[in-house]
Amino acid sequence: MARVYLGLGANQGDREAAFEHAVRHLESRGLHDVRRSSVYFTEPVGGPPQDWFSNAVVEGSTTLPPEDLLAACLEAETARGRVRTVKDGPRTLDVDVLLHGELCREAPDPVLPHPRLHLRRFVLVPLVELAPELEHPGLHRTMADLLASCPDTSVVRKQASAGSRA
Repeated sequence: MARVYLGLGANQGDREAAFEHAVRHLESRGLHDVRRSSVYFTEPVGGPPQDWFSNAVVEGSTTLPPEDLLAACLEAETARGRVRTVKDGPRTLDVDVLLHGELCREAPDPVLPHPRLHLRRFVLVPLVELAPELEHPGLHRTMADLLASCPDTSVVRKQASAGSRA
């Protein structure tokens, strides 16, 4: 059983419903013992001008190999109407495999750990909420340490609504 961390993001449609759908879908495919971060309102990083995002991180355990976990993530995105037309463009749901146990690899997809995990506040802030002492298997630094030295200065704010759990 591998401990996995998944990043959730959306800036179109009902974001809360999209995150709920993603978690239910992943649980139906073999994600267990799920924990969710708060949902954060985040400034877009890269891509065309667009609305701000909602982002969160989900932690869970699975026996799925990374390729099958990625396939389940892509199924969840497609079911919520995700269409990839513009790189880093607006989306109804994005589900990224951030970490899959201690696995480090360049190929096949997904690349693990996620290659930009340590460079993105919108990933690190919710990840630190769940697992501040978790060590990045390639960089051998804790997530809290990576956040403290992250070069990204974009705004990441916890959403205030009572129903803001991913």
